[in-house]
Amino acid sequence: MNDGVRCMWMRGGTSKGAFFLADDLPADPAERDAFLLRIMGSPDPRQIDGMGGADPLTSKVAVVGKSTRDDVDVDYLFLQVFVDQAIVSDAQNCGNMLAGVGPFAIERGLVAATGDQTPVAIFMVNTGQIAVASVITPKGVGTYEGDARIDGVPGSAAPVPLEFRDTAGSSCGALLPTGNAIDVIEGVDCTLIDNGMPCVVLRAQDVGATGYEDRDTLDAATDLKARIEAIRLIAGALMNLGDVSAKSVPKMMLVAPARHGGAVTVRSFIPHRAHATIGVLGAVSVATACLIDGSPAADVAVVPEGTHKTLSVEHPTGEMSCVLATDDSGAVISAALLRTARKLMDGKVFA
Repeated sequence: MNDGVRCMWMRGGTSKGAFFLADDLPADPAERDAFLLRIMGSPDPRQIDGMGGADPLTSKVAVVGKSTRDDVDVDYLFLQVFVDQAIVSDAQNCGNMLAGVGPFAIERGLVAATGDQTPVAIFMVNTGQIAVASVITPKGVGTYEGDARIDGVPGSAAPVPLEFRDTAGSSCGALLPTGNAIDVIEGVDCTLIDNGMPCVVLRAQDVGATGYEDRDTLDAATDLKARIEAIRLIAGALMNLGDVSAKSVPKMMLVAPARHGGAVTVRSFIPHRAHATIGVLGAVSVATACLIDGSPAADVAVVPEGTHKTLSVEHPTGEMSCVLATDDSGAVISAALLRTARKLMDGKVFA
């Protein structure tokens, strides 16, 4: 490790972090995690002695390798490196970092470009699910230049559409782990849901918020955060996640009626700090909750008709549109979103 480890730093969606080939990291998880804590500079609120950006959204790692599975190109393990704790968690996916996996796989020669657009089938190791990223490769060469824009990221870049398949219950064993549209926890109506990301969805007003606060206001609201953490700890056990006191899931989603023409407004906690936007798979889970009769999300949401629904999930810095396909019974069978990615650095990182 003293000679450095090959690494690419990338922005994926509204997150950024380190992308490694699996073979370039220690095989032993404990040794790997110690290395990742060191390169990020954790635990330290400023991560001053590492590459982390003092924010959960910029302290992330993608580990990518060639897959041996049928109809899959690469395996992707997501690792969340905590900022101020010596914790590296594999308890969740990250759909934003996922946007960088396809371009990274092409850059590293794991996948050959196949014309002007290259599909990359990605096995998400954390939850055993598959996503397909469509990477723009004009004349067989990858590019990050384009006109696609996503809220939370300045400027534009090449689009990276992501399609998720069979994500229901990916971490908790079922879309609704308790089988209920509503579970009452600490006197608050909650929907415990997992459509790619374990989430607790509740009305903002039920915990003393409006749902329209900015990130700084939410992070300073210690009483609010203590209340939703109490709910989260109980919900974790109900969602088959065990003791979640040191885990990054479930995420807490405070919903309110949309104000800007969308389907629903969300303020997300990941889990102890307010999210500047919302995670990709968190948005999918919230959008799905909007379709569940009787849920807090359905109570405040405006949901379009039809078996293919585009739900705009509003967040503190804009919106994220989720395209949900449903069967005749109304169950969600696939979800797609538009993300972008950009290579920031390619070289070696030192521990």
